[in-house]
Amino acid sequence: MATTGLPRRIALGAFALGAAWFAVEGGEYGTHDLWQQRARSRELTDSVRTLSRVVDSLETYKRLVLTDPATQERIAREEFGMVKGGKELLYRFAPAAGDSAARTKPARKPAAPKSPE
Repeated sequence: MATTGLPRRIALGAFALGAAWFAVEGGEYGTHDLWQQRARSRELTDSVRTLSRVVDSLETYKRLVLTDPATQERIAREEFGMVKGGKELLYRFAPAAGDSAARTKPARKPAAPKSPE
């Protein structure tokens, strides 16, 4: 009679293990899914922090461009090649009129139209 209770105990043990596994991993969001969501949440939080720093630095730069004369002068010099009057001279070197670099290449004769075959 002792052998008839053994399969029942094995079945109950297997059922208990299955129920415990389902409690941990089963359902719509198992433990593994929650760990993945937590990791993704950390990644997104780090991304938001990084982007917030970028936005702050761009706002600071915008404020400087709009209000700081030194920044405005630096941009005018770097981007537009402007110079400050009185202190600096701007020299431009253009090729001489007789210089070969100043002449343009002669125009090529247009090709004769092809006759239809």
